[in-house]
Amino acid sequence: MKKVVVIGGGTGQSALLRGLKKIEDIKLTTIVTVADDGGSTGRLRSDLNIPAMGDIRNVMLALAESETIMNTLMNYRFDDNCGQMSGHNLGNIMLSALTRKSDSLIQAIVDLSNVLKVRGLIVPSTIDNVTLCANMTDGSVVVGEHNITAAHRKVADVFYRENVAANPKALEKIREADYIILGIGSLYTSIMPNIIIDDIRKALCETKARVIYYCNCMTEEGETDNYYLEDHVAALHKHLGKDIVDIVVKANDEIPDDILANYKAENARVVGIRDSEHPYVVIEHPLLSFATGMVRHDADKVSESFARVMEEY
Repeated sequence: MKKVVVIGGGTGQSALLRGLKKIEDIKLTTIVTVADDGGSTGRLRSDLNIPAMGDIRNVMLALAESETIMNTLMNYRFDDNCGQMSGHNLGNIMLSALTRKSDSLIQAIVDLSNVLKVRGLIVPSTIDNVTLCANMTDGSVVVGEHNITAAHRKVADVFYRENVAANPKALEKIREADYIILGIGSLYTSIMPNIIIDDIRKALCETKARVIYYCNCMTEEGETDNYYLEDHVAALHKHLGKDIVDIVVKANDEIPDDILANYKAENARVVGIRDSEHPYVVIEHPLLSFATGMVRHDADKVSESFARVMEEY
């Protein structure tokens, strides 16, 4: 049984995990960022002085064995007519309550994972309460994960305001891994917050595992404007200090024109391939679904894709 570690955060990572959990002969661990500071997550962080819960909740639901009333409750968001509860996500509150009760984010994840019958291990990259910052190419510094994209300026690099300790379990799982997957997710605010933690960066640079980057299919305004596939990988390697990516998987589905037009209106475009030769393997697979009128990763296609990658590499 192959040991697979997925590193990221956000909705993209959840889509990837929904596909990977369908593969029977892998042992799955996901390492998740806790740097989010927007919305319900940001308010709970500020009020309770705890790490961000939002990405952990999303991953937990993605890896749940089946859809239950508990899944529905964890995704419930209070509307604008609920006073101080307005905008809060019930799953974030449940995770926060369990963390306060046990005085341990790790124990809260274990307890709720057992209730949801999660397939795989969910590991926060750190249990510290952290602040993600970005140096912009214009020389400015933006503080706060939510503000980085909202600034609409070009990111040079990201860093933490604090000295951040890696979760020892994350280091253990990286060292044991046969395959390490980076992505899918926002490059600077979902993937980078994990890999810039110093001990995690060192563990990744020393790994003997096959490292695979599932590249975003669309650029993201305020974060990866005009990026090509090569720019995504270069940014990863810049932050790691070493070229570690062995394989890049990119979607080759034909996106309907009306959906492309909607993304163009939001200053986003398809991530293309600029160069004909690369120091890493580039693979193109069908990965996408357009059922919602948006570009989303399809769990079945992702499952088939990674099964093929394991078979060939």
